[in-house]
Amino acid sequence: MTRYEPANSLETPRFSGVRTFMRLPNNRDLPNAAAAIVGAPFDTGASFRAGARFGPESIRSASHLLRPYNPSQDVSIFEHLSVIDYGDVTVVPGFIEESYAEIEKGLAEIHQASVVPIVLGGDHSIALPELRAAAETHGPLALVQFDSHADTWDAYFGKKYNHGTVFKRAVEEGLLRPEHSIQVGMRGSLYDAGDLEESRRLGLELLTTDDVRGIGVPATIERIRDRVGDAKLYVSFDVDFVDPAYAPGTGTPEIGGFTSREAQVFVRGLRGLDIVGCDVVEVYPQYDGPGQVTSLMAANIAYELLTLVAVRRSGA
Repeated sequence: MTRYEPANSLETPRFSGVRTFMRLPNNRDLPNAAAAIVGAPFDTGASFRAGARFGPESIRSASHLLRPYNPSQDVSIFEHLSVIDYGDVTVVPGFIEESYAEIEKGLAEIHQASVVPIVLGGDHSIALPELRAAAETHGPLALVQFDSHADTWDAYFGKKYNHGTVFKRAVEEGLLRPEHSIQVGMRGSLYDAGDLEESRRLGLELLTTDDVRGIGVPATIERIRDRVGDAKLYVSFDVDFVDPAYAPGTGTPEIGGFTSREAQVFVRGLRGLDIVGCDVVEVYPQYDGPGQVTSLMAANIAYELLTLVAVRRSGA
């Protein structure tokens, strides 16, 4: 069996070569892969800023700083996983339902091959076809969503499909197991006092940033783990979960958020859970600060998610 891992950066410099995630091989050899990095460069579902179509490219570029051994989790990722950069799934700019069909089709092949996709967005609307593809193979899923917005509004501008309605649609379509799902980090101004109650009406647990600050990060991680249990899990990480001081390059930034360090801690707290797919979304490079700070943070979150898949496969 062929095993895929990054190019050795002790032999060739990190700034050389094609910009794949962590310098992984760019191919679609799913029979010889356990995980795949997949770009979904779609941003027509955004309600404010545009530009997340360039997120996958920027995250891949920033990821060249990453190394194979994760000391915080004590795991050498590629000793346990063969990983490819699958490239990007097809999208149709300006046409969300047509893009959904293409994204679902591309990701369904990956799930059917028992490969775990780590998807680089793209705006958060791409989570719906991601979940459709995952549920087709695995059945309804638990969801852990790190985000400053619940994304359970019914419509924007009279339209049912966009980045603010994605998880309401996912519940309505039976893609999620609400009793095992939790949304973490909601904050910022709202349209109505009852906006966040929609998530709870749908059966999701929701912890605002104020809730998390009240009970603390360790207790929040325990709440997440208790909620998910042994269910198959999809993790969706919107970079606006992190404060714009640490992640300015996003579509709808909200102040008062978490640090990049806290984001790492939250994701590492999912160790051992049965992750069948995940994403990192809403990176807008043109709004980023010096040094690709948002893309660098997003690349590191994707790296932590990949680490979790390796830990699970290792049995540790």
